[in-house]
Amino acid sequence: MLILRLALASLRSRKLTTALTVASIALSVTLLVGIETVRAGVRDSFAGTIRGVDLIVGARGGTLQVLLSSVFGIGSPSGSVQRRTMQRWQQHPAVKWVVPYSLGDSHRGFRVVGTSTEFYERYRFRKDGRITFAAGRAAQADSEVVVGSEVAERLMYAVGTPVVVTHGLRDIGTSNHDAHPFRVVGILARTFTPIDRSVYVTLEGIEAMHEEGELGVAPAGGVQGAGTGKQAARGRNDAIIAANRRRAAAIPTAPPAGVPMAMPGAEPPPGTPTVMPGAAPPPGTPLVMPGASPPPAVAPSPPPIAPPEAPPEAPPVPDDAEVEHDHGDDQITAFFVGTKNRFEALMLQREMNTDLVEPLTAIIPGVALGELWQNIGSAEVGLRVIAIFAVAISITGMLVALYSSLEARRREMAILRAIGAGPRTILSLLVLESTLLAFLGCVIGVVIVYGGLAIAQSPIEQRFGIHLAFRALGETEYAYLAMVMAAGMLIGFVPAWKAYRTSLVDGLSPRA
Repeated sequence: MLILRLALASLRSRKLTTALTVASIALSVTLLVGIETVRAGVRDSFAGTIRGVDLIVGARGGTLQVLLSSVFGIGSPSGSVQRRTMQRWQQHPAVKWVVPYSLGDSHRGFRVVGTSTEFYERYRFRKDGRITFAAGRAAQADSEVVVGSEVAERLMYAVGTPVVVTHGLRDIGTSNHDAHPFRVVGILARTFTPIDRSVYVTLEGIEAMHEEGELGVAPAGGVQGAGTGKQAARGRNDAIIAANRRRAAAIPTAPPAGVPMAMPGAEPPPGTPTVMPGAAPPPGTPLVMPGASPPPAVAPSPPPIAPPEAPPEAPPVPDDAEVEHDHGDDQITAFFVGTKNRFEALMLQREMNTDLVEPLTAIIPGVALGELWQNIGSAEVGLRVIAIFAVAISITGMLVALYSSLEARRREMAILRAIGAGPRTILSLLVLESTLLAFLGCVIGVVIVYGGLAIAQSPIEQRFGIHLAFRALGETEYAYLAMVMAAGMLIGFVPAWKAYRTSLVDGLSPRA
């Protein structure tokens, strides 16, 4: 206790040097622990983007491609899935529910998602976060749309605002679906996930706006009118295809049976039709060598071939109507699956990945998120290295401060030795001082981290969508603090060894 009181008194006597040394260590600890806290918060927020979904099923492609396109709205999907495929897997005994998820359009830089009302009930984020409405309700008709909180905030949308969707993904849209405008019926509460930056419509809405955009007119009667227009366009296409087939069938490709053929380059007998080079004659047709007479059994003048009948004219197509282009309205980008038992997810994933009817890729969101985090986790290592270097610099500064102070404290050390303090006492005193400096720096650094977290938690969530929760220090943080304490204690041995080697006479004799 005597040595502890002496160490505290010595530190109080050098308030400025002590304060600067402690501040340096505290800032380094703040950086070290703060980076670990932010890293854990980012990882939890990243992994908590989607919960409650056992499988995400998309077209055959990469695991990360399915995850990024369907959950984070990043990149393009690898393909489409037939809706009947989703309905077929919906009947699987292990499946509890499915939610369709269709991409392909955008609105002023935000992704447009076609889904069902069950999406708002089944989707979860973080621990048990549920999708709630800040205003309005879910979209039910083909002309209704629900927008995320960030979309509503940046575009200043309210319930009842008209919305026009652009064909194509964001930033590369090609044309607006002006013939089928939507109306905002709901605004989602903030979730700090990609949901805030999305626009949600019904699958019928996606089909209706594509049909109306293809025909160039807005059919009356909602979805029923749109279906009638689509049937009419398909009827015109079928008529054109049938007429082309009749024309192709009427063109002769070979002479009738029994008509002699001429070899390439030879003069054919009178009345012998010309056959294109490379065409095979009908079975039983005799060949005529160049310069030879036709066989006796063959009549020299076969009856003329009647010209083919003119094919019937195809029905006229109106000038203002374009030939139908299939936008894949019977297809979706992916679908979310919830199983009756979590243990059946692996078995169901294996079955879907080996589906012989349609090539699929089924992923488990948690596993795919972990794989993605490993790919981008190199940034964590860089931040940790920077923080460790900062701690090393602060510890070195403490060493310089303690070592430099020995010149001013040599008389103090000599007096302590003159009154009976042995080398061990001097050694313990200086090591204890450096340890106290490191301890105070660690405590103040942790206090700064939690204080900054209390102040900046809400702004960080609103600005970056990262949820930094209050949590106790983990094993990694305690390991960092122990490292700082050990380094501080070891640093104290350097000035202690210097003081131990200094003689009593040198400390008491005056210097010029």
